[in-house]
Amino acid sequence: MEDAAYNTIISQRFRGYLPVVVDVETAGFDARTDALLEIAAVILRMDDSGELWPAQTISCHVQPFEGANLDPKALAFNGIDPHHPFRDALAERDALDHVFKPVRAAVKASACKRAILVGHNAFFDLGFINAAVERTGYKRNPFHPFSTFDTVTLAGMAFGQTVLARSVIAAGIAWDASEAHSAIYDTQKTAELFCAVINRWQSATGGRAWLDQADGG
Repeated sequence: MEDAAYNTIISQRFRGYLPVVVDVETAGFDARTDALLEIAAVILRMDDSGELWPAQTISCHVQPFEGANLDPKALAFNGIDPHHPFRDALAERDALDHVFKPVRAAVKASACKRAILVGHNAFFDLGFINAAVERTGYKRNPFHPFSTFDTVTLAGMAFGQTVLARSVIAAGIAWDASEAHSAIYDTQKTAELFCAVINRWQSATGGRAWLDQADGG
């Protein structure tokens, strides 16, 4: 289904934006001072019927930037040892490039104009991404600088839940608590949750107006 994986109708579904789910793990809550330690992203694609699904996962460990704060409480919570010899972490700029390159390629292949970050409490993830972009002087950030899709809001609307684990379970998606709080696992589950809400909405409402428009109907 490689052709369907890059179906350009997704550009009509979200007004020219390609949803990309992102989760970061950090050494605190302040994007300006606390280290960015992991980034994971899931690129979403759409089939001919307008069904949205997770298609590609990118992730990497990130080296704390020089002078970064490492809050012991945050590290205890996410279980990350920033100085572990086998982390194989990338410098911030290289980490951004590792994630952004496939996102830019997917934006182009899907005929979108830009990526839009999807996250659970998306302002947090976007804040750390934007701070790293500013610190490194990165010039080709594919993400919209302030607009997001937040699965907290969507899950609250659809399932009456706001916590990621409870939202995922309410959506009928498997959840393994032992895997939680790693960027890659949380991103994959957030992607499944976002797709579940969008696809369920379309199914419940027969919401094909955007798709008919994309087909020229």
